[in-house]
Amino acid sequence: MSNTSNFRQAMREAQTQSLVGPNVISNALPFLGGGLVLTAVGTYGGLGMLASNPGLFMMTFWGALIGNFILFFVARNVAENGNNSVALPLLAVYSLLSGYTLSGIVAVALGTSGVGIQGIGIAALACGVTFVVARSVGSNLGDKDGLALAQTVQLGIIALLVVLVLQIVLQFFGVYTPSWLEIGISGVGVFLFAGASVVDFYILPRTYNDRQYLPAALSMYLTYINLFIFILRLLIALNGRD
Repeated sequence: MSNTSNFRQAMREAQTQSLVGPNVISNALPFLGGGLVLTAVGTYGGLGMLASNPGLFMMTFWGALIGNFILFFVARNVAENGNNSVALPLLAVYSLLSGYTLSGIVAVALGTSGVGIQGIGIAALACGVTFVVARSVGSNLGDKDGLALAQTVQLGIIALLVVLVLQIVLQFFGVYTPSWLEIGISGVGVFLFAGASVVDFYILPRTYNDRQYLPAALSMYLTYINLFIFILRLLIALNGRD
């Protein structure tokens, strides 16, 4: 989904003009696919590191997480300025680092009875199916419905982020989320990011022109990864509950 910093601008543009990039989604999809392949490679590398040297994994995990956060803003700004030759390798590294940071939750899924590799496959397949449906729905939304959905999803994701931060703080003090609440949070996350995928296909062609396919691919990539994470969290919570 379009990141929060330029979301309001995208909303204003969507209200005042028609499509500026009718082909930007089609142009972005191959780069989205490439980014997801690199993410899988990064996850595989992270799992290998976790299995062979857990202590080193934790050190490199935090470095990758911080580097990934910084690289996101750098790559996004470069891509939005139209410098695709520089943005593309930055986004490739970003995808690899994202995969490395995902290896933690993937390892938990692999170690959870009832989830395992089949659960990871189900989560990935569910994301793909969601995007296929979302493209059909989002591309055909009217302005009134599209803007209303976008505003609702934006507010919902902000509220979800607040809950997740609170959850992390409580865990730091040894207070862990009950299984029923974890199921609820994960379910809401799945619902919101499924909605965000629909919003992407409505907002992005009204925000980026056909040559700005890399920032569009980055936006869809973030939505896909977050949807994958919350589906996986939900499967883990359902199968790991008392």
